[in-house]
Amino acid sequence: MTNLNQFEHLLALDEARHFAKAAQKVHLSQPAFSRSIQSLEKQTGLLLFERKGGEIRPTPAGQFLIQRARTLVLEAKSLKRDIGLYQQGEVGELVFGVGPFPAATLAGLVIEKIRLEFPKVSVRVEIDNPANLLALLLKEEIDFFVADIGEVNAAPYLNIQPLMRQYGHLYARSNHPLAGQPHRFEAAWAYGIASVKLPDMLKAGLGQLLGQNSRNLPQLALECDDVNLLHQLALKTDTVVASTELAAKPLLENGTLVKLNIVDFPSLFSNIAIVNLKGRSPSPAGQYAIARFKAKV
Repeated sequence: MTNLNQFEHLLALDEARHFAKAAQKVHLSQPAFSRSIQSLEKQTGLLLFERKGGEIRPTPAGQFLIQRARTLVLEAKSLKRDIGLYQQGEVGELVFGVGPFPAATLAGLVIEKIRLEFPKVSVRVEIDNPANLLALLLKEEIDFFVADIGEVNAAPYLNIQPLMRQYGHLYARSNHPLAGQPHRFEAAWAYGIASVKLPDMLKAGLGQLLGQNSRNLPQLALECDDVNLLHQLALKTDTVVASTELAAKPLLENGTLVKLNIVDFPSLFSNIAIVNLKGRSPSPAGQYAIARFKAKV
């Protein structure tokens, strides 16, 4: 009969695609790990992995079982955590993630509220791009995250709650050479574009604006997930920053940053949502934090 450990070994091999690395991850010797995978294949009557060109890949049957196993493992971890919450009545730590734009616009006020309401709870915040935050969530290393979900695919084990849209534009310092007049994107590109990490699909779109070959993605002047750092760079240099109206609002209001009139720049927005695991009971502090994000503080 299969057991949860075997499913964890299955997921480890799918992630590592290497027996020795997967065995190390689950703290087993390689022979013992290999026997576990072989036993799972024998019990299910399925070939789960195959070698092609020296690479280990899951078979279609393996992909099917991996998807089911991931749900079971996550539910088992959630049950263990829920039992702990029930026994303790409270948890001493809250760990959540935020994407670059929520970090610059919402997270600060939410953290202030949490500290006032739960002064004895230790809070840790991971600021990263959505792909990395999703990986942390699936590893149970964060309780939830708030970020753009453009590249987060719906899954039966994910609970995705839409929060807001933040519309993006190009900005520069108030006395920038491009300020005050309409220009094409090529003119802004010549000064260098700074942005948070962009998906390849969006980079390809920028390449089309520049008339570049779609096989060669354009390289930004700076990619950094610290939005405040991007704004400071735009204020001190001729670099043009891609940001959102909400994130840039304080600098726009004091007149140090201006929105550029780029006539061929497409309308862009960031779909911000709260993402957590289905069936998982948040701690009281986690429930409060999610509620504050929903209320936009």
